[in-house]
Amino acid sequence: MIRMEQVMNTLREWGALYGPRVVGAIAILILGRLVARGLRSLIRKALRKHGVDETLVSFTSSVSYAALMAFIIIAALSQLGIQTASFVAVLGATGLAVGLALQGSLANFAAGVLMMLFKPFKVGDFIEGGGTSGVVEDISIFTTKLRTPDNKKVIIPNGKLTSDNVTNFTAADMRRVDIVAGVDHSEDLDRVKSVIADEMNRDDRILRDPPPMLGVVEIADSSVNIAVRPWVKTEDYWDVFFSLQERIKKRFDAEGIIIPYPQMDVHLKGKE
Repeated sequence: MIRMEQVMNTLREWGALYGPRVVGAIAILILGRLVARGLRSLIRKALRKHGVDETLVSFTSSVSYAALMAFIIIAALSQLGIQTASFVAVLGATGLAVGLALQGSLANFAAGVLMMLFKPFKVGDFIEGGGTSGVVEDISIFTTKLRTPDNKKVIIPNGKLTSDNVTNFTAADMRRVDIVAGVDHSEDLDRVKSVIADEMNRDDRILRDPPPMLGVVEIADSSVNIAVRPWVKTEDYWDVFFSLQERIKKRFDAEGIIIPYPQMDVHLKGKE
């Protein structure tokens, strides 16, 4: 009986000493978890409201929730009287070591976040960046996948894309087709320009506003070079680029307009 009384007294003392701490720690865990869930939900709603990519929404909300839960657990341990300074120091040192080991990946991650926030291009755009040209197939946190015109898949680290210039060929609704047609010095330039203008007027894909530009761009040793610069819708760019050159060549042949060798000097402003 004496031992039982001693045990009960000891339990009462422990209960009086540690009971409030345990209750407080449990309360911190429960309330903290509710708060963390609420903040995670708010972060998701705010990011989705601003049109942020769903991958970034999920990643950001998950990281925020994990960080908050780590803080809540440390607070609960402190409530129990457990010294957490060394624990926090270990976490900090571990985080620093991981950060140094993954600095390349973290750079790609940061670049991916910026790309998803500012959206310099989207899936389906034709871009040139990181030394490669192609159609964007996927934008992830760490890499961007391109499909080249010859059907190769290229995976580019996001850090490489954001560290250099990126040209988005399909960002605008219109593009300008740049062709240079060379004719012999003896040709009547007014007649040549009239023939070219007539061929452009025949093509309904060529926009009237802004109007096409047509003029002498260079008097070379063997030819007079005429710049042919119509505007087209972005999706019609390559069709017009190829067909207009062919029709100009055939029309020159039909009209007897002399084209010195090389027959057509073409300069493309950009690649696609």
